[in-house]
Amino acid sequence: MISDRTGSSNGFALQNLQKRSELFIGTGEAVYEGMVIGENSRPEDLIANPTKTKQLTNVRATGSDEAIKLTRPREMTLELAIEWIEEDELVEVTPESIRVRKRYLSEADRKIAAKKRN
Repeated sequence: MISDRTGSSNGFALQNLQKRSELFIGTGEAVYEGMVIGENSRPEDLIANPTKTKQLTNVRATGSDEAIKLTRPREMTLELAIEWIEEDELVEVTPESIRVRKRYLSEADRKIAAKKRN
């Protein structure tokens, strides 16, 4: 599962995304376009928006808002990240974190690279 934009991850978006994959990030983490944010249950890449917020309205109803329940994200270690990546992905190591990202961050660049490989 790949982030399609830069921003801060949101619990509302992650709650919907965890139904389709196992997440590598939690709420409030900085994400960027091309960052791998979870493992899709299907073999192909899934482009997702982890920064999506709930649409706010002035109408309130009792019981309509549910509490957000997130499972704990998978902790990515260096060994696990190196074992997990594919040929079009890289491991990004900083003093604060270990992340997996696509070699080409933008969706357009990834499509061009895929055409060149085939």
